[in-house]
Amino acid sequence: MVLRGVILGVHVLLALMIIALVLLQRGKGAEAGAGFGSGASGTVFGARGTSTLFSKLTAVFAALFFVTSLSLAYIGSHATVEPTSVLERAAQAAAAAPSKAPPPALTPTPPPATAPAPDAPAPDAPAPDAPNSTPPPK
Repeated sequence: MVLRGVILGVHVLLALMIIALVLLQRGKGAEAGAGFGSGASGTVFGARGTSTLFSKLTAVFAALFFVTSLSLAYIGSHATVEPTSVLERAAQAAAAAPSKAPPPALTPTPPPATAPAPDAPAPDAPAPDAPNSTPPPK
């Protein structure tokens, strides 16, 4: 686990270094502008020194980037499967524990009675001792 983190850190650093080196390099079209006073001869590495140094460093970093990519892929494909969350650990423990007795079978319960009791009044009919609140029709 620690090795994967170290390799991943080196991988990210290599990626950032490749990006920086590519951005620092001059393109092929920059040499044509040198004749018109772009100042290519006044650089720290000289007129030709930057392209060879940066291109060699880019090639080395790219090769190391491929090596770290392949090693991360290898470590990722051969990793041991360990539960990482509490739920996965509980599921693994439940699967590993032998069951002593099967759960009891559920017996179907009879449906509740929907018919009203014979002495109960019907829901649409008014109660017999309740006064009639509607006036008779005229």
